[in-house]
Amino acid sequence: MMTDSYFPTRDGVVTSICTIKESLEELGHEVFIIAPEPEKEKRQEGVYYFKAVKFKSYDGYYVPIFPTNKIEMLKEIDPDIIHIHGVATMAIRGLICGHTLGIPTVMTFHTMVDDAAQYYSPIKLPPETMNRLVWIYLRQILKRMDVVVTPTACIGEEIKGHGAECRNLVTVPTGAKTDVFHPGLPYDDLISKYGLEGKRVIVHVGRVSYEKDIDMVIRAMQHVDAHLLIVGKGPAKEDLEKLVNDLGLNDRITFTGFVSDEDLPRFYNMGDMVISASKFETQGLTILEAMATGKPVACRNGRAFAEIVQDGVNGYLFDDDEGCVEAIRRCLDAPEDVRKASFETAMENSRAKSIERYVKAYELAIETRRRRTEGKR
Repeated sequence: MMTDSYFPTRDGVVTSICTIKESLEELGHEVFIIAPEPEKEKRQEGVYYFKAVKFKSYDGYYVPIFPTNKIEMLKEIDPDIIHIHGVATMAIRGLICGHTLGIPTVMTFHTMVDDAAQYYSPIKLPPETMNRLVWIYLRQILKRMDVVVTPTACIGEEIKGHGAECRNLVTVPTGAKTDVFHPGLPYDDLISKYGLEGKRVIVHVGRVSYEKDIDMVIRAMQHVDAHLLIVGKGPAKEDLEKLVNDLGLNDRITFTGFVSDEDLPRFYNMGDMVISASKFETQGLTILEAMATGKPVACRNGRAFAEIVQDGVNGYLFDDDEGCVEAIRRCLDAPEDVRKASFETAMENSRAKSIERYVKAYELAIETRRRRTEGKR
């Protein structure tokens, strides 16, 4: 697996990589990680690193801009598959290695880069120009993969809508770790820690970044009798804290900062509901994790959430500020059948079912590369 982001970075891509890696290893497969190199004290044993510099536009990310011994590194590993996570530097290097060594390449398309570029690109361009350039690049990358995986079918359709042509385009959700995220975990100490006794609790989990539209949830809290926990860290935290202060909501909204993997399932259990206002998600794994703990969810009506959540059936959808308030109210009072359907959705998207589909995607990539090779003879 060659990835643009890995520990100490914490995001949905890293979570996905860890889930897939762990699931494959449980089936007896061998998985290696190649990632940008962080500071010495943050490196992990067993990971292959490419020398990198910090990404100035987004704290916690690293960019491997230096020349590397990538071919020698891949020869040493001798993999059956190169699985690329991300579309930047590591995608290009993965393609070069695959082409040079004849190794099948699979890419998981985790992120709608055109949306993120407006916030984090070091080069500032008009949005229309940026979007056009991003998709010129992405089309070139995607058509060279043996298999492109999207976490939801709607993202595959969006890719095709931008004119991308893929040899094989398949849908494989990452899968929720239902053995880790489940109901019944204790959280009384967390209630006490955050002073939430007797309060209804709304939980938001994820990177605290601009593209997540957390400000919409914050504004909604002006009209809801509950307490919001914003779990995570990211570049938008300072601006969102200012918004909370300006709206006079300091006593009803808490930024918890980073929460450990061990404690995160308990935060979901503590909530009366979980929310996301992001239109950015290609899957929204945090929402599946919340569903696995049996919680009702309220989500922005777009992309992956519109595919996972059926309004009033297994959760609630909203489009704007007013709809967000209404969805929160409905979610807090969700009937038992909605809660049950939410839990069943997570079970249908467990990591056990997901990894079977990933193995099939790898087999498809191997067969596709074999046919391509034979066709050149």
